[in-house]
Amino acid sequence: MDTLAFTDDLGRVCVVPARPQRIISLCPSITETLVALGAPVVGRTRFCIHPAPEVRSITRVGGTKEIHFDRIEALHPDLIICEKEENTPEMVSRLSAAYPVVVFDVRSVDGAIGMIAVLGRLTALPEAASLAARIRETWTALIPRHPAPRTAYLIWREPWMGAGQDTYIGDVLRRSGYTNVLETLPGRYPVVTPDQLRALAPELVLLSSEPFPFGAAHMEEVQAWLPDADIRLVDGEVFSWYGVRMLEAAACLTALASGKTAPLMDDEGEL
Repeated sequence: MDTLAFTDDLGRVCVVPARPQRIISLCPSITETLVALGAPVVGRTRFCIHPAPEVRSITRVGGTKEIHFDRIEALHPDLIICEKEENTPEMVSRLSAAYPVVVFDVRSVDGAIGMIAVLGRLTALPEAASLAARIRETWTALIPRHPAPRTAYLIWREPWMGAGQDTYIGDVLRRSGYTNVLETLPGRYPVVTPDQLRALAPELVLLSSEPFPFGAAHMEEVQAWLPDADIRLVDGEVFSWYGVRMLEAAACLTALASGKTAPLMDDEGEL
């Protein structure tokens, strides 16, 4: 079997097949992109739900933090793709002892576009290069919102957490014309208290649909802390899924910047 040596985003030198035929992807965004490119994906996590219905025929091997190693063994993968933020170091270490494993670490729009190009080289799929070029063109044409509202993007409750510095979500916010007030706090996903939010004085608070499923009751809770702020539910896939989904996301964000609310949801959580 022909192989190639590849250095992943963790600086690990990985020897992988030149043309992998049995790929397991443990990151939803990457799974969606691989399937869209026509890659031979045989395993996925239960959170890899796009594109439907294509992924339904792909074997589920667990979640992003806990997997069934026996299911992976039964699939005989020749390449496993992980993501630093999605998958645990212990998982990567154990898998790497038995299989070729490549780990990505996507923290920006440019990083996500680069990841797509690398996927093309890893899987010998030339279509990836054209997809990366289309996404770059679309995001270059994105007109940011102006003036930029002071914004807090929250992803979790108990404790309350949001997207801060050096994150893909933070870069999407910046490129789309939002001033991310949580970037002033330490950490990539800082825990934030009601008092801290009041001190940061966001004009807009976006409550993501994932990983925590915020709803109308949570809007009321945050509104009580910030009576003058605009509190909205937001489709987390628009702001946090990278890869092929970025084509759709750019269109949604452009619509939002022009005064429409394409990526935002109403009080009942519907688009």
